[in-house]
Amino acid sequence: MALLLCLAGARHVSGAQMPDAARREADFRQFCDFVRTEYAYFDSKATDWNATCNALGPAARNARTRDAFVGTLESALAQLYDTHAHLGTNTDASLRLVPTGSQLRLAWREGRAYVTDVRRDSAAERAGIRVGDEITDLDGVPVSKAIESLAPRYLRRADPLARDWALNVAVAGRHAQKTRRLSLGSSSGRRAVEYDADATGNQAGLLEARRIGNVAYVRIHNSLGDDALVAAFDKVIGDFAGVSGLILDLRDTPSGGTSSVARGIMGHLVATPSPYQRHEYVAEGRQTGVPRVWVEYVTPRPPLLDVPLVVLVGAWTGSMGEGIAIGLSGARGAPVLGQRMAHLLGALGETRLANFGFAVRVPNEKLFHVNGTAREDFVPQPVDDSATGDAPLAAAMQSLSTKIPGGEPR
Repeated sequence: MALLLCLAGARHVSGAQMPDAARREADFRQFCDFVRTEYAYFDSKATDWNATCNALGPAARNARTRDAFVGTLESALAQLYDTHAHLGTNTDASLRLVPTGSQLRLAWREGRAYVTDVRRDSAAERAGIRVGDEITDLDGVPVSKAIESLAPRYLRRADPLARDWALNVAVAGRHAQKTRRLSLGSSSGRRAVEYDADATGNQAGLLEARRIGNVAYVRIHNSLGDDALVAAFDKVIGDFAGVSGLILDLRDTPSGGTSSVARGIMGHLVATPSPYQRHEYVAEGRQTGVPRVWVEYVTPRPPLLDVPLVVLVGAWTGSMGEGIAIGLSGARGAPVLGQRMAHLLGALGETRLANFGFAVRVPNEKLFHVNGTAREDFVPQPVDDSATGDAPLAAAMQSLSTKIPGGEPR
């Protein structure tokens, strides 16, 4: 029923006939009804969805091009200020998906915009942007003004999270904006930086695996939606016989993935069928008054790697990456170390528009740690990741040293 996947929408190939006004109106109505019925987080959002659809309906009906229609739907989804909600298509004017297409995580503090995380190996990192830098201008415009056109308008009340959302998507930019130009302030003074907006530092391949002494280290790249990752992980686990511990690094999984791939990975790390995640299908509870809640299990898969385990996470651990982290916390009691995760809400449900044909995806299931904590509220054990070097990896090795017989991992 639900998708656990957040990938950038495919670009449209021109040539299909533009639906007429009646069909455009029908698709917009289908879109609004789907979100109204299925979106699971209206209880925590300030969004006035009826006002959104009433205000943007004429623009959808009167859209003269496909890009204009897509832009109208994107404007409507923006009122959810939810980085997991997206279309299965985009245009040059579409905002990059966050966190998949972002290099910085930012937050407002006392009316000022600060960098709270920088993506490792990204162009922004190479440009010298660091945690704690204040962004004062974006493309020559004061940042508070630059976000005005993006900030959700159809809200029942003010919500600081909506303004944080607008800040993050504004800095990530639109697909057509290949360069980001920021003015920064820090303890060392003010400076201007420029970097390639598409150089996010994604590494090639499905995963990276090596031994650090006698500890197995596996870093999953942005491949949790690729079924081939299961076989690749099977192989590396088979090669790690005799290790004394495992570090599973999920810090490069911003686009999420599928639960079948996640279970394929986790299955090597549990000795018995184990609960790893709780689901709630909110729409059914709304419609019937009877909540629908269930627990998903992971089943063992040989070979079993029954050694102490630590999981690394960060700002670019998204969706199913977050699910694996809370899953191994619940099923194995594994320590989860690093910065707070991407907080991509829930599991995705999908509808495909009858006339335009592309998908609309919004979170329609709430997800929870087996202890009842909402996935987005799960807090990893914090590690300062602002210094030179890889402090979280060092912290993971130190954590393992307390669990491995004989002490320090070799």
